Amino acid sequence: MQEGIAGAGMFVALVDRGFFDSFKEANALAHHLREAHEHNDSVLIRDLAARHDRPFGMTASPQEIEQTTVGALEQAVAALEAKAPEDLPAYRQLVLEVAQSVAEAAKGVSPQENQALDRAALGSSG
Repeated sequence: MQEGIAGAGMFVALVDRGFFDSFKEANALAHHLREAHEHNDSVLIRDLAARHDRPFGMTASPQEIEQTTVGALEQAVAALEAKAPEDLPAYRQLVLEVAQSVAEAAKGVSPQENQALDRAALGSSG
């Protein structure tokens, strides 16, 4: 589940790379996860946001990150549907909010970032 959250942010950040933009986007990802940890109503979401690890190195290609992220999102949705369906809307919302905040962090949302957001939404809408 954590891999899907972080992956959505990383995928959006890497599809439109820029040196200074990467710092802004990484900061947006960390800030959003910190806010979710401190203020989300769902205990599961607070826990997932607190234990954030970076699942990808900066050398991973956008295609690798997309494939891994979409798979992780699909597995997370299936697990939540089976075991904690009440947490599924909060998880979906967090994934999309993280990806959106990263996309908006530098120079607005590019066409490539819009495509990445659409892909993250497909993975999280299972």
